[in-house]
Amino acid sequence: MSITVQFCGAARTVTGSCYRFQTPAGTFLVDCGLFQGQKTLKELNYSAFPFRAADIDTVLLTHAHIDHSGLLPKLVREGFGGRILATRGTIDLCSYMLPDSGSIQESEVMALNRRNMARGKPEVSPIYTQADAIASLQAFQPVEYEAWIDVIPGVRARYWNAGHLLGSASIELEFENQNTSTQPLRLLASGDIGPDTKLLQPNPVAPAGFDYIISESTYGDRIRPQTSLQDRRRRLATEVRDAAAAKGALLIPAFAVERTQELIVDLVDLMERGDIPAAPLILDSPLAIRATEVFRKHAASLDPGIDVARLLNSSHLRFTETVDESKSIAKLNGFHIIIAASGMCDAGRIRHHLKHWLWNSRATVLLAGFQARGTLGRFLEDGAKAVRIQGEEIRVAARIRRIEDYSGHADGSELARWIAARRPVQKGIFLVHGEESAITGLFERIADRLIPSAKVFRPVLDDIYDLSTAIPTSLNAAHRRRLTPEAVVALDWHNDMSRLILDINEQIGAAADDRARGVIIRRLRRALEPAN
Repeated sequence: MSITVQFCGAARTVTGSCYRFQTPAGTFLVDCGLFQGQKTLKELNYSAFPFRAADIDTVLLTHAHIDHSGLLPKLVREGFGGRILATRGTIDLCSYMLPDSGSIQESEVMALNRRNMARGKPEVSPIYTQADAIASLQAFQPVEYEAWIDVIPGVRARYWNAGHLLGSASIELEFENQNTSTQPLRLLASGDIGPDTKLLQPNPVAPAGFDYIISESTYGDRIRPQTSLQDRRRRLATEVRDAAAAKGALLIPAFAVERTQELIVDLVDLMERGDIPAAPLILDSPLAIRATEVFRKHAASLDPGIDVARLLNSSHLRFTETVDESKSIAKLNGFHIIIAASGMCDAGRIRHHLKHWLWNSRATVLLAGFQARGTLGRFLEDGAKAVRIQGEEIRVAARIRRIEDYSGHADGSELARWIAARRPVQKGIFLVHGEESAITGLFERIADRLIPSAKVFRPVLDDIYDLSTAIPTSLNAAHRRRLTPEAVVALDWHNDMSRLILDINEQIGAAADDRARGVIIRRLRRALEPAN
C-alpha cells in the first residue's frame, strides 16, 4: 500500500502548516494554515492549493492558531465537504478566530482597493470572507484527547496534549497495512510543542515508538535560560517599570490567543502585588476579547495553581471592541499598557498604535513572541531605524524590547528532549515549521546524537515523499512547485524595495544641502536608465 505525504506549507518557513497524506483509500490533511510574513509567501494564500479541495476527505487540526487553521474557510469554499476533527478547546477558539480572520481580510482588501483605484490598479478579492469562515465551522467535529478515531478507511488517529495552546495537540497516526502479518505504519505529527514552563498549559505528552515523526523546529537553534513563574514575572516587572519611567505607552504586540491571556494574568497579578504601578491595561483586540471569554470557560482545565478566571476579570483590565473605542486610546496621556494583535505586527490594530507611538522616545514596544522573517515585528527586532506602515514612513525612536519567557514553543534543547522521548524512530524524522537557521540548529542537535543523520529530512515547500518504502523516497521530480526553494527561504523583493526606499530617504535627508541631494537623485536616475 502506497502512503505519501506532501509538505504543502511550513516547510523551511514557520507558517502555512499543511501536510497532505494520500493512501489508496483516500486523502486527508493535517492542518490547513495561512501563510504569513513576506509577501511572496502571503501571495500563496490567494493562489490555488497544490491539490483539489474536493479530493480531501478529512482534515485533522492540531490547534487553532491561524498559521495552522487559517485556510480552512478557503478549503471549504473551494469544495471540501468532509470533517474537520479538532479538540473542543480548538473548536471554541476557531469559532472566533476564523470569522475574525475573514473580517480582517475583507477590511484589508477594502483599504487596498481604495489605494489601487487611486493608482489605476485593478481591484482584488479577499482570500475568503467572514461569511465563508462562519460556513466552515459547520464542518468541525470534536475529538477527545487520547481516544482513537477513524480518519479514512485504514487510517486512525489519536490526539495528545501538546502543551502549546488551549486545545493544542500532537496527532498520532496509524496506517493499516494490507499485509495483515505486518505492523501498521505509525507516524506522529508534533503540531507546535509547548515549552517546559508554559504558564497555563501542562507539559506536552505523547507515546513513543514510531516509523516517522514530523517535528516543528521554530526555536530549534535557540536555547532560552531556564526560568520559573517567579523569574518570568520578575523580568516582566522590570520591563514594565522601565516603560513607566519613560512616561509613555507600553505597546505589547501579542497573539490574541494564549499569549494575550498569559500576559494579562501576569500583569494583573503584578499590579495587585504592587510590583508594578497600577495603570490602564487596555486589551485592544475584539478577537482577544472573545478568546479571553473562551479561556474563562475552560479555566478548570488550565493550571490549577492560578486563579485564571479572577485575574481575567480584573478591574485593571479595559476592553476596547469598537473602532471608535480603539481610536480613543490615542487621547491617553502618561503611562498606559496596550495589548493588541497581531503578535508579529503584521496586521490588526497594533499597527495603528505603532504609527502613533514609534517615533516617540517615551514609548516602549515589548515583543513577546516569535517574529517571522519579513514581518514588521522582525524588522523592529532587528533594529530598523525606520519602517513603513501602510505606505507611510515612520522613524523608530521608541525603545524596542524583547522578552522570551512567553514563547509558546519549546526551544532547541526542549525539542531535542521531546524527540528523544519518542524513540525508537525507525524510518525518519522530518523537520518542519522553522526558518532555515532554526531547522539547521535542530538538525545539528539531533543528527547522529538521537537519530542517524541519514534519517533526518528537511523538506522544502511542496516536497512529496513515499512513506511506504524501506526509507522515505522522494517523489519531487514528478510535480511542479509553487515556489522555488530559494524563494521560500530568502527575503523577497518587496522587503528589498521597502528597505531601499527607507535608505534613499535617509541618505537624502542626511545630505548637507540641496546640491548634495540633487547629486544623489541624479545618480539614482542614471542607475534606472536602461542599458544600451
